[in-house]
Amino acid sequence: MDTIAALLLERADDPRPALLFEHESFSWTEFVRAAAGRGRLALEWRRPGPFHVGVLLDNVPDYLFWIAGAALVGATVVGINPTRRGAELARDIEHTDCQLVITDRDHIHVVEGLDMGVPPERVHVVDGEGYLDALNATDSGIPSVPVKADDVLLLLFTSGSTAAPKAVICSQGRLARIAGRIPGLYDITPTTTTYNAMPLFHGNALMANWVGVLKMGATFAMRRRFSASGFLPDVRRFEASFFNYVGRALAYVLATPEAPDDADNPLRLGFGNEASTRDRERFTTRFGCRLIESYGASEGAIAIGWAPGAPSGSLGRPLHGEDVVVADPSTGKECPRAEIDSDGRLVNAGEAIGELVGRNVAERFEGYYDNPEADAQRLRPGGYWSGDLGYRDADGWFYFAGRSSDWMRVDGENFSAGPVEAILGTYPPAVMAAVYPVPDPRTGDDVMAALELSPGQRFDPEDFGRFLAEHPDLGTKWAPRYVRIVEHMPLTATNKVHKPPLRAARWETGDPVYWRPERDVDYRLLTEADRTQLRARLVEHDRDRTLI
Repeated sequence: MDTIAALLLERADDPRPALLFEHESFSWTEFVRAAAGRGRLALEWRRPGPFHVGVLLDNVPDYLFWIAGAALVGATVVGINPTRRGAELARDIEHTDCQLVITDRDHIHVVEGLDMGVPPERVHVVDGEGYLDALNATDSGIPSVPVKADDVLLLLFTSGSTAAPKAVICSQGRLARIAGRIPGLYDITPTTTTYNAMPLFHGNALMANWVGVLKMGATFAMRRRFSASGFLPDVRRFEASFFNYVGRALAYVLATPEAPDDADNPLRLGFGNEASTRDRERFTTRFGCRLIESYGASEGAIAIGWAPGAPSGSLGRPLHGEDVVVADPSTGKECPRAEIDSDGRLVNAGEAIGELVGRNVAERFEGYYDNPEADAQRLRPGGYWSGDLGYRDADGWFYFAGRSSDWMRVDGENFSAGPVEAILGTYPPAVMAAVYPVPDPRTGDDVMAALELSPGQRFDPEDFGRFLAEHPDLGTKWAPRYVRIVEHMPLTATNKVHKPPLRAARWETGDPVYWRPERDVDYRLLTEADRTQLRARLVEHDRDRTLI
């Protein structure tokens, strides 16, 4: 069972339910038959070159049928992000050498007229005329195609939150190995129903949920798109006991109105990453469901997860024998262990925070498609450099500290946005917080925060100032100089905060921005006169740097 194809063949005569979607239900036998039909179409439509099929769909059954069909015939599915547009979308499709694009009426408009290297006649619409006829016209039965463990099954784009997305290579063998681990980690049995509302073009939905379901012959319940208000009704309707999440999904579920019977549901376990400690605690209390967080990525090289005795807020420890350290990207040397005082404050953030590096995992990284520069960024002297920041305490517990782009330097002190976000994320009126550097008109950076407030809440600058003052774990340079109040936090398609537009806008935005003109002054509303003065100071600073 070293390929996804082999796992699918094991399910070919299994009458138990495989997929629940809206008001549809498919047994495993029906699922494999539908996958085989897509595999036969892929073979029929194949042309010379990489056997790559781009899929541009929401979470609908055809998406999974195409992934499974590709597995049966040795093809590769390219998961196309439906939130991308124009030249960026065309670049994703052309870069990954798609020779077919599978889409539907809801998405066909976003690719029409694009110069993406795929002619219009090779863009197929699953709910359009001719598609079902083409399926019915193919021969019956499962295609007999030799499939190997190192055949690439998926190209999964990174979120692109800091740069152009990279297409992560994922082989059938790697997915099959993950499938073997997931049931034991999350107690998935043949009678389990899992729930997924995360996008299928992202690794979380497939690696943390679906492949484990496939391995055990369990049932995968799926929603077309994530809905906070639809979460609990779906869980109850499908009788799901396990779910997966990414990013700020929990925050939005928690922002829905509470009901006395919220805990009356079949959930027992949820798995995900990047939810705040406060949100995890509130979710567990409100819905009676235990949550497990870990650190991992579509690249698959490093996995850090919960272990008994893990302190609150920590990622845990390496899961599969990985030798992971926190290293200084500029020197390659291991960073000192984190010193945490009695108030829970990280007192040596500038020294302790570094990049998470796997010293014995390089062979697990299968690379990025046609991107040797990106590969070289990951595989550097010392091992696999993740691009993510963290720190490790004296007892060996790891903590997440943000992305490499989250570094900032304030008054000569280096630190990351992650620990600051962890504190601001506990501000009671806020649904979520994002922290990022903006230029200091004098030198270095200033700290800016964006807050999305819960429905009906208003920002009170005095209350926020008191909140900061009551947190001794807030570093002396960490308090935000600027606070932007956003109606909706910009998110990627995987519910992670999309910081580039926040950083680019700085304080030049139509949203209310509060600031402290001096560090010991209370917050007040930033005026247009303030903005004019800040612009002038930045111009003057840039001119002075040019003269130097």
